[in-house]
Amino acid sequence: MLYREVRGQGEDIVLLHGWGMNAAVWSPLLDVLSRHFRVTVVELPGHGESHYTISSAVLDEWVEAVLRLVPTQAVWIGWSLGGQIAQRAAVLAPERIHKLVLVATTPKFIQGDDWPHALPVRILQQFSSELIGDPPKTLDRFLSLQVKGDDQARQALRLLRQDIALRPAPNATALEHGLELLLTVDLRDQLRQIQCPTLWLLGERDTLVPVTVGDELERLMPDAEILILNGAAHAPFLSHTEAALKTLRHFLDSKHE
Repeated sequence: MLYREVRGQGEDIVLLHGWGMNAAVWSPLLDVLSRHFRVTVVELPGHGESHYTISSAVLDEWVEAVLRLVPTQAVWIGWSLGGQIAQRAAVLAPERIHKLVLVATTPKFIQGDDWPHALPVRILQQFSSELIGDPPKTLDRFLSLQVKGDDQARQALRLLRQDIALRPAPNATALEHGLELLLTVDLRDQLRQIQCPTLWLLGERDTLVPVTVGDELERLMPDAEILILNGAAHAPFLSHTEAALKTLRHFLDSKHE
């Protein structure tokens, strides 16, 4: 069973965090959003207080676990790995997702011959090998990578470390499987199947999801909105909270035909 927290009243919003993180990372947004919406925060399988019963690194199993727990129709906001889960959910269960907000995420995290705007595979492979020996140290290095280049890097790193410490440590197998998903998932061919209004929110200085991926996203999803937060890296809702909230509210309040 996955952990969830529900706050507020109104239109439903689902929040999905990234690899190695937990529900606490949404705290800067939660108080504001819950004044106007009913917000369901979900901890991914094996993260925070969510149990891990999945036997292998299969994205659809993570997606189905989330779908079983959240409202029948909602706006989904997914960050990083949570964004890939949200993308796949919009393909598998389009009737469940009214609008989609994809924060600092991508259909494919790893570089390929036809996909240069991503991470070199060696970086995540190194995290994978280090994870076995020292999970806490590996996670802390990953936190540092997420804020690298951000003009509010020190503040964002402090908040990430603080938020992670508020919740139980992630399950080691879930971390291993989650990294495998980051290494292998490729949703590029599925993006055109997503029919709901979609916003990609990217950080100008993100080293995990380079902002140049926006050109590819525009080609793959020509009807989607793409917005870049200047000065932000991989955790824009922590480092540039007001700008992120302003963008979210504008998109959520907009009427889409």
